[in-house]
Amino acid sequence: MNPIDILQAIKQRRSIHNYKDEEVDESILKEIFTYGSYAPTHYMKEPWNIKLYQKKGKQAFIDAIIASYQRIGMLKTDDDPKTKKMIISMRDFLLAIPHHALIYFEKEEDPVRYEEEYAAVCAFIQNAQLAAWEYGVGMLWTITPYMHDDGFVEDIGLDSKRIKVAAVMQIGYPERVPRNRGRNSIEDKMEIISE
Repeated sequence: MNPIDILQAIKQRRSIHNYKDEEVDESILKEIFTYGSYAPTHYMKEPWNIKLYQKKGKQAFIDAIIASYQRIGMLKTDDDPKTKKMIISMRDFLLAIPHHALIYFEKEEDPVRYEEEYAAVCAFIQNAQLAAWEYGVGMLWTITPYMHDDGFVEDIGLDSKRIKVAAVMQIGYPERVPRNRGRNSIEDKMEIISE
């Protein structure tokens, strides 16, 4: 990849909300996340970890999401037809996404170290998104309420006292690519101090 390619990927990448009914080959996903791992990382700790849910593996993951939404009050637990319909709709929507990658890291006691680890994981995620775009693969970086539910973390087999879920990436080939909405001028965001 030449420098122009990476600059174009940065500008052209979009968050994808609709995916084709087609899985991404595991070898491509491994390459994408390998590129992600070249993110800057304090003390070369590479704190990121991935749980990749696909095929039948999505079912237990989605069950954990629905249980979490019920536990935290975002979904009712009654037998009302509207509740049942909403749960079926949510399940179908999530099952239609080819891959879900849960990105997590081990918590640090020291708040500075914690921020360093979280920053490195975020850089890893962005690298992976850019690499995915080069492969024609779309991603949506989600931060959702269930990620902050200790019960959800335990339901997916992680220790909520030791582990922080940083994001869940929805992954697949784009059904549709959103238009470029542009960005604000960086001059509105940057203060230059020369003396």
